[in-house]
Amino acid sequence: MSNQPLISIRNLCVDYITDAGDVRAVNDVSFDIGKGEVFGLAGESGCGKSTVAFSLMQLHKPPAFITGGEVIFNGEDILKYNDKQIADFRWKEMSMVFQSAMNALNPVLTMEEQFCDVIMRHTNMTRDQAKRRAEGLLEIVDIHPSRLSDYPHQFSGGMRQRLVIAIALALNPKMIIMDEPTTALDVVVQREILQKIYALKEEFGFSILFITHDISLMVEFSDRIGIMYSGQLIEVAPSKQILETPYHPYTEGLGNSFPPLTGPKTRLTGIPGNPLNLLEIPQGCRFQARCSKAHDACFSQATTLREIEPGRLSNCHLFTNR
Repeated sequence: MSNQPLISIRNLCVDYITDAGDVRAVNDVSFDIGKGEVFGLAGESGCGKSTVAFSLMQLHKPPAFITGGEVIFNGEDILKYNDKQIADFRWKEMSMVFQSAMNALNPVLTMEEQFCDVIMRHTNMTRDQAKRRAEGLLEIVDIHPSRLSDYPHQFSGGMRQRLVIAIALALNPKMIIMDEPTTALDVVVQREILQKIYALKEEFGFSILFITHDISLMVEFSDRIGIMYSGQLIEVAPSKQILETPYHPYTEGLGNSFPPLTGPKTRLTGIPGNPLNLLEIPQGCRFQARCSKAHDACFSQATTLREIEPGRLSNCHLFTNR
């Protein structure tokens, strides 16, 4: 893995314009992903993870709008791309594995048609060449090439997820976004899918933005992890350290919400309360109402993400005010 960033997200802001008021779903988020790195983005549902992902691919539609920030990919701010540039960029430079494989695939088209559509849109391949490329992609994800003539409903859930991964690999992109790629799968198939993804990353050298609410799964798969809460990035750390020595009470709560795979049984504690209503942002720390360690500064002073030690960032007053 290279230390050179492949992509740099800087001060990204995404707003939803609603009748009840403007909602900032992603608030001043910044992070890098290195070449060949797996960067995990974790947090509860609604914290802004998928909104970040859709911003990188520029897939947002009204009432969602990117209202600030930069996304620097290979030295260029892709947020400034016009429609043709972003259409050429998608799948060729950056692709995405969506959360629901069945919804991502067109139910009335065979897999051959869906593979060829992506390949021929971005290359000069003929139909026969695109078909041969598709057959090779199926073999990469352990599906027999003869299944290319089948429709999505003829595959199991795990196979459909592998098909979506194969389409994402079709043009050898430098980065793949994986938004909850194993959510609807049982634990055995989850592990098989993740092992396949990791093997493909090692073989082809692409970077991954891996999004999930399951931090225990993410720790096994990622090099570094960013934790999001109410649209903010609140902690970044190497995956091996983030649960052992969390630098934010929310991260600690996430870790205590999942049973350990080894060792003695422990009582799960969870996180009290509900996620923040983004129409009612409090003064001070956004996690204050759910935090057992909150003190005076948490209710009066806004938090900012700061480096606590090399490779460790947090926006919690318990650590940033040391």
